[in-house]
Amino acid sequence: MKVIIMAGGKGTRFWPKSKASKPKQFLALLGKETLIQQTYRRYREFLPEEDLYVVTATCYLPLLLEQLPELHADQIILEPEQRDTAPCIALTALHFLRENCDDVLVTTPSDQYIGDVPKLKEALDKAAEVARQGNLIVTLGVRPTRPETGYGYMEYEEELSYGRAYPVKRFIEKPSFDKAVELLKHSCMLWNSGIFIWKPSTICFYMEQLQPQMWKTLIQSGSSLNEVYPLMPKLSVDYAIMEQADSMFTIPVDFVWDDIGTWSSLPRFHDLDEERNVIQGEVSLLSSTGNIILSDKKTLILGVHDLIVVSTNEGLLVCYKPFEQYIKNVLAENGERE
Repeated sequence: MKVIIMAGGKGTRFWPKSKASKPKQFLALLGKETLIQQTYRRYREFLPEEDLYVVTATCYLPLLLEQLPELHADQIILEPEQRDTAPCIALTALHFLRENCDDVLVTTPSDQYIGDVPKLKEALDKAAEVARQGNLIVTLGVRPTRPETGYGYMEYEEELSYGRAYPVKRFIEKPSFDKAVELLKHSCMLWNSGIFIWKPSTICFYMEQLQPQMWKTLIQSGSSLNEVYPLMPKLSVDYAIMEQADSMFTIPVDFVWDDIGTWSSLPRFHDLDEERNVIQGEVSLLSSTGNIILSDKKTLILGVHDLIVVSTNEGLLVCYKPFEQYIKNVLAENGERE
């Protein structure tokens, strides 16, 4: 089993801390180590160093080597440009197939928190056992603990398959709050962790079936990859494959798991003051509740509630929490911030 850490995203939802030149996976948002360092150390607890790989955009190679200097050149897969997770995973599969390696791959984001490493290992061992039995895709599904609108969900069949996993019945896009409340009433409902366990040949099988043009372009690219890859469609692997695949299975897990996807995820990991504020920096507050305040300079916050205020040398974000979902789109409309 090999772990592939996907670390090519731009993390624009964490602007202005995260920017195109140094995205969130290279930031220390949950402690002293950066997210990618924490992810690498987590899997290193139970896998040998040579079975850990990172796939990232070429422009992030210096950052990657600075933060994970133990990586060897053959453990790094470079994308000419970030094109979302479907092209990223397809490129990874092609890399291993060309090396005549069809060992099970665990493709995982670089920006997650997992609270129980032994349980993670146990779940991955089960998943790998299933994935080895054919063109089967296995994902870890997390038991939901709250009505979360920032995650995708999946419903699974109640009868075990292959002695270890449950067939996935359907995927559900990120729901409204009311819809999320309803989903929690179903006993066979899980959060989609985005951690997938499959063989390179399985990835090839589904790419040929479901994204034939993308796969054909990749395998024919040869030395012209730098010219061809930026023309790839920006597609998530969920949309490109998972929602259409006919052999999807899940291993339900109940360890503490979180996707560090937005500023609003931070209160789950940081101490709150008496008014439920997250504060980092030299910040003074009065009559203010439920805020997330990070500032590189002296900051005074008076009489405001449920705001995200992030001030850096790169820019200033002031956002009412319910509007946080629009940060990425507004940045895109106004030109990418470097």
